[in-house]
Amino acid sequence: MRFSTRAIHAGQDPDPATGATIVPIYQTSTYTLEAVGVTKGYDYSRTVNPTRVALERQLAALEDARHCSAFGSGMAATAAVLNLLGAGDHVVVTDDLYGGTYRLFSRVLSRYGLEFTYVDMSDLTEIRAAVRPNTKLFWVETPTNPLLKLIDVRAVAELRRPGQIVAVDNTFATPYLQSPLALGADVVVHSTTKYIGGHSDAIGGAAMTNDDAIAETIKFHQNAVGGVPGPMDAYLVMRGAKTLALRMREHDRNAQAVAEFLAASPDVERVNYPGLETHPQHALAKRQMRGFGGMLSFALRGPAQRALDFVKCTKLFSLAESLGGVESLISIPSRMTHGSIPKEERERRGVTDGLVRLSVGIEDVEDLIEDLGQALEQTRELALR
Repeated sequence: MRFSTRAIHAGQDPDPATGATIVPIYQTSTYTLEAVGVTKGYDYSRTVNPTRVALERQLAALEDARHCSAFGSGMAATAAVLNLLGAGDHVVVTDDLYGGTYRLFSRVLSRYGLEFTYVDMSDLTEIRAAVRPNTKLFWVETPTNPLLKLIDVRAVAELRRPGQIVAVDNTFATPYLQSPLALGADVVVHSTTKYIGGHSDAIGGAAMTNDDAIAETIKFHQNAVGGVPGPMDAYLVMRGAKTLALRMREHDRNAQAVAEFLAASPDVERVNYPGLETHPQHALAKRQMRGFGGMLSFALRGPAQRALDFVKCTKLFSLAESLGGVESLISIPSRMTHGSIPKEERERRGVTDGLVRLSVGIEDVEDLIEDLGQALEQTRELALR
């Protein structure tokens, strides 16, 4: 089956008890046993729930994976993947990454003996130089958040030695636009809150793999730690995923038009979007992805205050955390999504106070461009001071 068909049918068999076409929301914490040790496959919903199982089968199919474990958030999924490691193990991490991931690595997991080195993973030389004898994991985001760098997943996988794991956060690209497992990655992580759910109404995460041993360990920690989604959230993510292909085509088309508009504006210093030919890794994006996605960032000309004023002037782009919903969102990463990264570290990586990030929705693109245009006009006077 092709992508859109899998999105609608994988894991979505009619309910065997009633014939219901849509998977029911099994809003139960426990299950009545026939006898001690005799179940119908379910005993406690932290361990397994029919609605969650349907979601996991659907998401596994979208990533061409044999295994999927669903979680209550993207961060819970990330933490479960890091539980593949033990004290003393070392992780090479892309230096441009989601602030919540940085916080988990630097302020939580480092206290348990894991070691992290942050490098520009778009440069293979830097990756090679960061590898240590105790390196066990490469943590990749591509495109990165918020600077939209591209990392060559296949090339990173080829650097891997026996016993090392390549994990890819595929949230920005989604399985519709990028297939990290086919490129050699061992594990794929998603915040399903974002594009997969697609409607900003459910928090969730997932980890997918084709490796049986990795899957068993992740599944063990899913149950043992308990960061699982409730059945209602699982249902909402599952429903949203059915239209992922349709939505991503519109996100991609709109973001390309918005990026081209901003790149042509004298008010904009630079635009970070892999769909632009001026992007330093445009060729890699064309080779590794099936489109360029709905995320972009840009720097306005003028003082950093202009960015703060700009995000208050838009009417269709809502000033908000998160991304990937049908509605357009705007944010200042340094003050919002990446605020947990120390200022000096942020600025060293290029995440300055004047950087604006857009999650381009699926509204009429002419309306979105007009909205950005009037915000540029309103803040132009400040830029000229």
